[in-house]
Amino acid sequence: MQSRYQQLDALRGYAVFTMILSGSIAFGGVLPGWMYHAQVPPPLHQFHPDLPGITWVDLVFPFFIFCMGAALPLALQKQAAANDTKAVVGIAIRRFLLLGFFALFLEQFKYARISEQPSTGTYLTTLSGFVLLFFAYSKFPRLGPQKTMYLNYAAMLIGCLALWLLPLNNGEGFRINRSDIIIMVLANMALFGTLTWWFTRNNPLLRWGILPFLMAIFLGAKTPGSWNEWLFQLSPEPAVYKFYFLKYLFILIPGTMVGEWLLRSNNAAQTSSPFKGKIWIGILLLLLIIVNVTLLYTRSLFFNVVVTITLLVLLYILIKKSYDDKSVVFRFFTLGAYCLLLGLTLEAYEGGIKKDASTYSYYFVTSGLAFFGYIVIEAFSNIQWLRPVYGFFCKCGTNPMMAYVSGSLLILPLLQLTGMYDVWSAMNNNAWMGFLKGLIFTLIACGITIPFTKNGMIWKS
Repeated sequence: MQSRYQQLDALRGYAVFTMILSGSIAFGGVLPGWMYHAQVPPPLHQFHPDLPGITWVDLVFPFFIFCMGAALPLALQKQAAANDTKAVVGIAIRRFLLLGFFALFLEQFKYARISEQPSTGTYLTTLSGFVLLFFAYSKFPRLGPQKTMYLNYAAMLIGCLALWLLPLNNGEGFRINRSDIIIMVLANMALFGTLTWWFTRNNPLLRWGILPFLMAIFLGAKTPGSWNEWLFQLSPEPAVYKFYFLKYLFILIPGTMVGEWLLRSNNAAQTSSPFKGKIWIGILLLLLIIVNVTLLYTRSLFFNVVVTITLLVLLYILIKKSYDDKSVVFRFFTLGAYCLLLGLTLEAYEGGIKKDASTYSYYFVTSGLAFFGYIVIEAFSNIQWLRPVYGFFCKCGTNPMMAYVSGSLLILPLLQLTGMYDVWSAMNNNAWMGFLKGLIFTLIACGITIPFTKNGMIWKS
């Protein structure tokens, strides 16, 4: 993507970074409850579906889905210019299959999945899984597109044979119902999100109009015997596709507006050049994100609405002075404010905002905060002392698939083979060490991608 879209890479990189961090910090009661998903609090981390609220961890996945939606118009520019529906349908199906395979392969090559009593051979098998994924999904600029394609397909074929022949899952072999749920949801979004955007690319109102019908199907499915329930339950393989996965279109569709507005913007400098009040806008929007996460978690709902509206009014005045009404930042802010206020209005419905089972409040609140997150990154991107952090997130966000798997398929088995796993686990004894443990792990997992990203070896689906 052009440099003017680096903020999107940085937001995606932040999502990947915090996704890995949230899964690698200490568990078991060392850290406070707001360091985990709100519905799985410490010390036991058991799922409590009736516990409302969100934490920073609950923003991670919707931010990534939002970026996925934003990337669709940018990635399909050539096909849109040529009005090539056949090519786009092929791309959507291909991405679904590649991400679906990725989800299945990743989960079943984790050493804890391979065997309940892993050995040196088990750890080496997991490492070989990382190598296979590397060659199956990497692009190799020096080889050229044709040789790269042959190498990708050869690695994919070997991976399929490995799933078929190896005694995975404690000797049971391949199990289709064992996959990485995050990647499988992304596979469904790659298919249905791409098709939804493509067939409504010239009519954004129609695209938004799909959401009430989607909501109606979800609500009607709660009535036994209804056609809504039949459609909701219809699936050739629930582990690969569920209608329930389509709920994330409530986040992806708002995200598509980012990509479209960036493409239509005639002034690339709007998204990168300094301006009067820019830093204050970034600070206030970051404060708005923190306020909503904090007060929704502590259940200070009325106070949250009052503070949110106050900050939104102040930000509207400041942004109006700094940007033209047709600028992308002004549009991102207004649509983000709409989504956030709609989500807060829906908060009381379904027992309060929750990630699991996700509520309509959750979709719209997190979409609104994702719009604001993009503007925050844009506002801070030119601050000199933050440039290394910004660059790190950009590179991580450019190569998210590699960063996502490097922890489970590369770092963890290496820790086991070198005898360092016990040292790493021993950092769970207090809050600061428990957080530092996760931070170091995450920095390594994301840092691994940087030299490959610089050389164009980016994993693509």
